[in-house]
Amino acid sequence: MGERSDDRMTVERKSERELIITRIFNGPARIVFEAWTRPELFKRWWAPKSMGVPLLSVEMDVRAGGTYRVVFGHNEAESAAFVGRYLEVIPNARLVWTNEESADGAVTTVTFEEKDGKTLLTLSELYPTKEALDAAEGMDMSEQFAQLDELLVTLGAGA
Repeated sequence: MGERSDDRMTVERKSERELIITRIFNGPARIVFEAWTRPELFKRWWAPKSMGVPLLSVEMDVRAGGTYRVVFGHNEAESAAFVGRYLEVIPNARLVWTNEESADGAVTTVTFEEKDGKTLLTLSELYPTKEALDAAEGMDMSEQFAQLDELLVTLGAGA
């Protein structure tokens, strides 16, 4: 894959095990951070609408050592849960969490850097092996990030 970019987002494989996505959002870091850490906001943008699979529930204990559980599906009987633990939480600046739904789960780091009312978001996924990253590299956050843009507008943060 190598590298992809558009005018606001870049995707780059930094090493055999690490993928970096950067994206600029129209809104202050504190609002973008809230969209990642408040379940009622996260639920409004995280699931790509084109997939047609809604988020059934989002539970977040956003603190170092706290856990999260995100459940996708049409009902509890036909659902998939994503779980993990927060390793580091610096309000409005940095989140680090584990992805524990499989042994190949990445450690995700998201940073929020504000400049002139906009936020440069950097998402890093560090996988345990090259093969785990190869398997996950189809991940495309562009639809989710567009949905986050829409949410920021409704929150009065974006234009």
